[in-house]
Amino acid sequence: MLDVCLLGTGGMMPLPYRWLTSLMVRCNGRAILTDCGEGTQIAMKKKGWSPNPIDVILFTHYHADHISGLPGMLLSMGNADRTEPVLLVGPKGLEKVVDSLRVIAPELPFGLQYRELNENEETFDLPGDSGLHITAFHVNHRVNCYGYSFRLDRAGRFDAERAKAQGIPLACWNPLQKGQTVTAGGRTFTPDMVMGPPRRGLKVTYTTDSRPTPSIVKYASGADLFICEGMYGEEDKLDKAKDKKHMTFAEAAGLAARANPQPKEMWLTHFSPSENHPDSYIKDTQKIFPRVTCGWDGRSKTLRFADE
Repeated sequence: MLDVCLLGTGGMMPLPYRWLTSLMVRCNGRAILTDCGEGTQIAMKKKGWSPNPIDVILFTHYHADHISGLPGMLLSMGNADRTEPVLLVGPKGLEKVVDSLRVIAPELPFGLQYRELNENEETFDLPGDSGLHITAFHVNHRVNCYGYSFRLDRAGRFDAERAKAQGIPLACWNPLQKGQTVTAGGRTFTPDMVMGPPRRGLKVTYTTDSRPTPSIVKYASGADLFICEGMYGEEDKLDKAKDKKHMTFAEAAGLAARANPQPKEMWLTHFSPSENHPDSYIKDTQKIFPRVTCGWDGRSKTLRFADE
């Protein structure tokens, strides 16, 4: 399963009721933080989630509302007795930007590893045996910017009768279910001998600070949850959205409507400070894509496999 939480849903500046951009995804005891705007730590505390399991921090880009909370977050992770290294991922210039911010957080009890994104699309795995794959995809903002898609695969069912019929020792069953090849009694057993076809997994796609792009439509397709920026609810702010390289609610919903297959659910996020009541525009937005709703700080969802 995947736990997903929007820690902050604001853009540009924090408000008393809305922190800046941040998303946390938890999977099999590990966690990924995407962006770390001002107020992320407070939102995490309010949610009751700990920073200690965060193994990866992803950055969409390096505007302050997406990264200004990083030094304090790293210090909090250190104060939580973390010693394992943390992987940081983001566009070109990542290490230089982080080193600059760490002037006020120079000493950490854990190491930092860096992965700079250079291609239009790059896929990598969450450290450890989590089964979670992360794809970064380029979008269209005023600076170099990426969206992220999280995919949790699911193996096929283990066929015990096939295993018995082939004389596979019981001690080999568990490794085979984990996708491992096993040798026993002079014979080699492979997972395809006992496993059925892969089953549908889970997919979450997150993108913010962008104009509509084909890459967003591609990764929204088939998502169980699609989280997308909706900077402006009013259609008369379309020209402003184009100038600032952001999206209106209607444009964001149009991306979900064009995806094939369409996402099961969509949340809007990264609201302009001028949008005091984003929900007031959602009915018109739902005429474009009915399964869209507004996110809010602390909004969360646990995604489970279809037959769980």
